[in-house]
Amino acid sequence: MHVAQYNVHMQKRVMITGCAGFIGSNLTNKCLAEGWDVVGVDDLSGGREEFLPETFVKDTSRFMRCDFVDPKVLRLVDAQRFDAVVHLAAIPRVSYSIEYPVSTNEANVSKTLLLMQVCRDNIERFVFSSSSSVYGGADVLPTPVSHPKDPKSPYALQKSIIEDYLKIYSNFYGLDSVSLRFFNVFGPNQLGSSPYSTVISAWLNAALSRNSMRSDGDGSQSRDMCYVDNVVDACIRAASYSGKLNAQPLNVACGDRVTNSEILNYFKKKFPNATSHNAPWRPGDVMHTQADITNTTEVLGYVPSVRFWEGLDLTTEWYIKSWETIKDM
Repeated sequence: MHVAQYNVHMQKRVMITGCAGFIGSNLTNKCLAEGWDVVGVDDLSGGREEFLPETFVKDTSRFMRCDFVDPKVLRLVDAQRFDAVVHLAAIPRVSYSIEYPVSTNEANVSKTLLLMQVCRDNIERFVFSSSSSVYGGADVLPTPVSHPKDPKSPYALQKSIIEDYLKIYSNFYGLDSVSLRFFNVFGPNQLGSSPYSTVISAWLNAALSRNSMRSDGDGSQSRDMCYVDNVVDACIRAASYSGKLNAQPLNVACGDRVTNSEILNYFKKKFPNATSHNAPWRPGDVMHTQADITNTTEVLGYVPSVRFWEGLDLTTEWYIKSWETIKDM
């Protein structure tokens, strides 16, 4: 077993792309709380300034409202301004990528490659937010990182391509990196209309809006649902790792799974007046996901600290408390 070489409290200079998004805002807030020197980049096409501290947002030297390949961003990286870049920015919608493969490829591949090129000789670590979608519905559960990739959508292919590019950049140019394959992430700051929305945020949005919760298929499909604090912890551990990660992929999840029916029943008990309706199976939807997180634990010392049901309680509490603020976002 590897000994994880990191100090999660080590203060780092870090750039976070997509810093105002769901995962990005949670990561940015945690890094700021830990005393890290953070520069956040977000064009606000999907992110929300409201999820970040007002003092951070008003500081134009720390919060950059622009594309992550804007020349001023690339100049900062080129000036060796950062220890690590955590790249979360993306166009995440699978359906959108199917409709617009060229424009999503431009954002998710071509622009990311340009950012990587500037990072080559200037940073210690490139942390890439990949996706469990690269497996394409694996037939082995729990799914290890060694399982062959089989992306089923342009979005999944784009994530897979950057993983492969990172291996080449590691081998030829010495850019150290890691591809974190996020499974189904949920938690505070995830809006029900977000491209990253899970059934959890969509159903919370429906229940509090007094709309019917849509349940696809018979509800027996299951997912490895991962509370966002676990993902934030994995990102910090990856950015803080003191050895070489050599572009390896690592699953970020809880290593277990829950069915849609179980989640729906939770909400019906939580909101007695909530209603639901059945809908057809979504074409191409995989039945089950479950990650093998053994490698992530061995390499980064990652152990999910918030299990599913606790995370669901925390997310529900946040939604209820924040509803008047977020309902029109």
